[in-house]
Amino acid sequence: MTESTTKKEPGHLAVILAYFLIYVVWGSTYYFIGVALRGFPPFLLGGLRFSAAGILLLTFSRIRGEGIFRGSLIRKSAVSGIILLFIDMAVIMLAQQYLSSSLVAILASSTVIWIMALDIPMWKTNFKLPAVSIGIVTGFLGVGLLFLEQLFHGGKNVHHEYGVVLLVVGCISWALGTLYAKYKSSSEEEVNDFAGAAWQMLFAGGMFWVCSFLGRETDAVSWEAIPSAAWLSLVYLILFGSILAYTSYIWLLKVRPATEVGTHAYANPLVAVVLGTMLGGEEISWIQIMGLCIILFSISLIRKPSGSHIRKGIP
Repeated sequence: MTESTTKKEPGHLAVILAYFLIYVVWGSTYYFIGVALRGFPPFLLGGLRFSAAGILLLTFSRIRGEGIFRGSLIRKSAVSGIILLFIDMAVIMLAQQYLSSSLVAILASSTVIWIMALDIPMWKTNFKLPAVSIGIVTGFLGVGLLFLEQLFHGGKNVHHEYGVVLLVVGCISWALGTLYAKYKSSSEEEVNDFAGAAWQMLFAGGMFWVCSFLGRETDAVSWEAIPSAAWLSLVYLILFGSILAYTSYIWLLKVRPATEVGTHAYANPLVAVVLGTMLGGEEISWIQIMGLCIILFSISLIRKPSGSHIRKGIP
């Protein structure tokens, strides 16, 4: 038997399930982060989530025979984990102290725009295409619209605009981490290799623990008072958000076109808005809907000519 005859096409059910995980589950994580934050301080939540997910995924990687202790893999994953996961997820959780999970998800979707804007080696190629330039400018206009809405929405003691600024910082960090992974660590983190993701989570979790201890979060938290909904949300974020959805994403990149897999950038904020409004009772204004439409339109312009090389991290 030749290799081509023994290879099997992925089953339709498996592909559908994988897309469900990266479309719906990743989109839902914004809502469940908000629920978990009702019981856990932000850095403690990040430490628990990513340490547990990293240990489980590293164990799985070892069982499937991956070389998990390669020095270059660990070093490059450390950089990716701190820039890509720690900073971005930290600001997402901090921003939810000022903004609803729906608005956080809308603004976070602009990460794709930042990746294109900061991908300096691709400027000469990308900016030859008018759609890319128009898409980036349009996306920034959408973010600016949401910032102005939050700037005038708050009062003297309510600074919603702080959340927008935090999210912009997080988007830039995620973009830089994605570009580092693309140009520096892609040779170590193959699309069928989960060990790199596991180490990213472990290093991000370690940074969360350091910040949690420095902020004395563990001293202030009352473990017995943490509501069951927060514990269940934490378990959901570990198992579904950080492990199943990400491994599905890696697998889909192997069996489906990257541009097709990247369409989760459209679905995630829409799922977050639906869950935030229906389950969380969050209000979404017409300006926020307009901002979401503008950002999604800008993503569509960017992805048409050059979306195949954009790599998304772990929400």
